[in-house]
Parts: sequence; structure tokens; C-alpha cells
Amino acid sequence: MSTRWTLRRQLTLLYAGPFLISGAVLLTVPLLGASQTVPAGTFPGNSEPHVTVETHSNAVPLAGVSLAVMAVVAVVLGWFIAGRFLRPIRRIVDTARDISATNLHRRLGPTARRDEFGELADTLDDLFARLEASFAAQRRFVANASHELRTPLTAQRALLQVTLADPEATSEELRAAADEVLALGESQARLIDSLLTLATGEQGVEHAAPLDLAEVVSRALAFRELDGPRLLPTLHDAPTTGDADLIESLVANLIDNAEKHNVAGGSVTVLTGMTDGRATLVVENTGPVVPPDELDRLFQPFQRMGGQRVRTTKDGYGLGLAIVRAIADAHRADLAATPREGGGLRVTVTFR
Repeated sequence: MSTRWTLRRQLTLLYAGPFLISGAVLLTVPLLGASQTVPAGTFPGNSEPHVTVETHSNAVPLAGVSLAVMAVVAVVLGWFIAGRFLRPIRRIVDTARDISATNLHRRLGPTARRDEFGELADTLDDLFARLEASFAAQRRFVANASHELRTPLTAQRALLQVTLADPEATSEELRAAADEVLALGESQARLIDSLLTLATGEQGVEHAAPLDLAEVVSRALAFRELDGPRLLPTLHDAPTTGDADLIESLVANLIDNAEKHNVAGGSVTVLTGMTDGRATLVVENTGPVVPPDELDRLFQPFQRMGGQRVRTTKDGYGLGLAIVRAIADAHRADLAATPREGGGLRVTVTFR
């Protein structure tokens, strides 16, 4: 059975080996040295100089004992130093083993170390946070999808059952029922697309790249015509880093929400620029008065003003601002919403 060479054993040998080699050299060199004396002249009949060698009979045993003591001390110190050095790794391993689908909230926590181990702990904490967000997004996605898809599916089944139960149904009635089923199917498809966008935004950014926020907004506005309110864009260069597709979805949802909750003859203002060296997007619309205590709830899925949950598809699914928050969080951007004086909402997204 092979012995497992742990990292601690390897580091012990790495620490003790050079120390022992240096000690052995320091103890061996004096033993190899000898004092040589050569007379000033030569003796008759003897052309070779006479050499006198001085040695100490007790030097070799003493050197051996010293080397043995040094070996023990080197191994013990090496084992202790390796253990101290690897203690953060052991903590990281134990915590990682404790991470599971039901315990994703645990973290390594801040460390006083400012070396590679500290960077590793911070990196793993960020990884654990992303995993927790991914699992939470998955659970919310399943819960929201199952809840919201139940209504159109029930409506489809009831519509088909009523139509088929009528033996005297005309072709026009059957065609009308089929048209309603198709409309419900399209509604389900839009809902699923919105839920997928929400889930993708909550999972985080995987492909961040340099981009200009003004160009992304310009693409989002290129083929958009508002039905009612006037669109007032003012786009200045705003370089940042992120996922262009997700940010474009954020812009589109902000504009859709601003158009949907507007008033006759109103407007939607879109601004991009730099604020304290950070790329900033502002979308502002005229509209009904928004109570300040309603702001946070409006960014939750399937919510609308008045404390009611969205249950119909007439005004959408209440996912627009939830998608905006998810994408902003994925980019670690600051999201702020403030009611406009006289009605409407001003949403500001500041990227890092």
C-alpha cells in the first residue's frame, strides 16, 4: 500500500532538506581541512618535503551527533512551519466541504492575510455567492414559472373542454376557440422568455467585455417606436464593462416600463453619460404618482402598485423592473429609483 505524500510532508522535506545539506557541508569542511607545514630547506638524500598533518580524534563523532541533532530539529521545525503555512488551506477545504445546496450561505469570511491565501479566500467567497445566487434564481424561476403558467394552461383546457362539449358548435366557434388558444400560447411564450431573461440576469455575467453604454442604448432604440409618449434620447459616450446583450435587455425593459406606465401626451427621457468617472444610464418618464414606499416592491417579480400581484397579461407580467434589478445586480451596478415630482419615475443605473 503506497504512502500518501501529503502537501505538508512535501513542504517539510522542502524546508528540512536544504537546511540539512547546509549543515552537513558546514560540519564536513573542517574535517577535511588539515594543517600542512613544509620546512624552508630540504634534507640531504630526500627530495620530497616532509608534511605534518594534525587531526583531532574526537571531531568525527561530535560532527555526527551534531548532524543528527540538526536533522531532528530541522524536521520538527519544518513540520511545524508547514502546518502553520497550510492552516488557511485546511480551513478553505473544510468550508468548501460544508458547502451544499442547503448551506450556500456560509462563507470563509474576511481574513487578516494579505497574500495569495487571502486572495484565494476572497475568490472562493465570490464563487460561493454566485453559486448561492444561481441556486436561488433557479428556485425562484421554478416557483414563478409554475405559478404563472398555471393560469393560461387552465384557461386553455377550459376553453377546449367547453368547445368540444358542445356537439352543435359551428366552424366559426371552433375557429374562434382555436384563435384564443393560439393567443394564450403566444402569451405563455412571452412569459417564458421573460422568466428566462430574469433567470439569466440573476445568475450573473459570464462574458464581460468593454463597451460603450451609449452604443448599447442606441441599438435598443434603433427600431423602437413608442405608442403614445414621446421618446427623448440624449446619448453621450459612457465606456464601461459588461454583457452587451444583458444591458440591452435592461434598457429595453426600462423603456417598455416607462412607456406602459405613462400618461396621454407624456414623454420618456433616456440619458447616458459619465458620473464621477462611472457610466450612467437614466430613464425617466411622466406618469401616475408613485408612492415612495411602493418603490422597492415594484422591482419584485409579478408586482404592481397598490399592493396587488399581476395576474393578467393585459399590462404585462410585472417582470420588467425585476429583470432590470437582476441585470444591474449581475453587473454590480448601483440601481436607484425616485418618484418624479408631478408623477412618473426616474430610474438611474450607475455601472462600476
